[in-house]
Amino acid sequence: MTTPTTSTTRTDVCIVGNGAIAKTTALGFAQAGHSVTLLAPPARPGTEAPSSSSAAERPWDVRVYALNHTAHDLLASLKVWGALDLARVAAVDAMDVHGDGEGGGNLGFDAFGARVGTLAWIVEDHNLNQALDAALKFAHNVQRVEGRACELTCSDEGAALRLEDGRRLECALLVGADGRESWVRGQCDIGVDYRMYHQRAIVTNFACEKPHHGVAHQWFTCADGIIALLPLPGNRVSLVWSAPETLADTLMDESLGELAIRLGEYADDKLGALRPLQPEAVAAVPLALVKPHAIVAPRVALVGDAAHAVHPLAGHGMNLGFGDVVDLLATVREREERRAIGDERVLARYARKRKEDVVMMQLATDGLERLFGANLEPVRVMRNLGLNLLDKMPALKRRLMAHAMGKSSI
Repeated sequence: MTTPTTSTTRTDVCIVGNGAIAKTTALGFAQAGHSVTLLAPPARPGTEAPSSSSAAERPWDVRVYALNHTAHDLLASLKVWGALDLARVAAVDAMDVHGDGEGGGNLGFDAFGARVGTLAWIVEDHNLNQALDAALKFAHNVQRVEGRACELTCSDEGAALRLEDGRRLECALLVGADGRESWVRGQCDIGVDYRMYHQRAIVTNFACEKPHHGVAHQWFTCADGIIALLPLPGNRVSLVWSAPETLADTLMDESLGELAIRLGEYADDKLGALRPLQPEAVAAVPLALVKPHAIVAPRVALVGDAAHAVHPLAGHGMNLGFGDVVDLLATVREREERRAIGDERVLARYARKRKEDVVMMQLATDGLERLFGANLEPVRVMRNLGLNLLDKMPALKRRLMAHAMGKSSI
């Protein structure tokens, strides 16, 4: 029988969460000179890191991120980008967007038109988290604590968490980086608007017969949802298929070989035949739009999916989270000397700074999902015409690419 402890740990910042955004936030504050506690839930049995010491032998992760320039620059400034296994990172040099139906519209983006070396980078979840974990080992002012919080209290002095085993964590600023169903957000009584898409993202990886040349392909279909094939190193691609729930059930019941045959309707002329990677792995993630009524509360700031969750059709959910980290760190760094890092005015500035970027991405992803989900012939014709028209407007395309890459202009 374990005896409850009543020990208290006091740091400048306490971050609740164990994902890439939580770890990046911890590194950012630590490297800015703040003491940090990173509270993560206890590891579940069977979730230990793979034992293989060879990266070449490690299976390809089905969960990947299309990281933009904001994410890249932040990770590089924290000395994390160089710690990635770059042999397992793929550059996206172009993007080809396809409309639906016969003669569907087409929209293309490329790095040359954006005046950059690459549009984005495809990084596996394991690769990113492994690099962050390595960096955290050298961050001497970060304490990693395992446990579950059961109570949050806030006062003029800061925030305090009580853990289930009786320990107490105190801080001047509490950061909720604990995902879409954020416990921290719930404890702050922040209301949330949900829109369930009744879709699931089917994610897996394939080898492709033809070289992908660094091109990310995306097909907006009506009946089958939204299909994206993202480049991985070598002749490999990562699938993100945002499929209606009934179709998602069917896809998950089929073999990956059968799934590859289905994808041939879209991908054969671009990538040739697809073949499942070995060992086979696939996952399905429910999709929803999550819009909290606020991203700050007294002594509390939300980042990542705790602050917003969007449809993955643009691949920018993780990038929004990295944008949160950039703006939160900058707001705290630029505060008046007399203000604490959890000061109400400081957090209000962070919320204002994030509003435009987040709202624009919510409107864009939700609007596109609604537009391409409408099964009406006049709407189908107009959206395909719209894609073709936009493709012939280079100035507007550059503005869209700049926003997607996290740049003010290109």
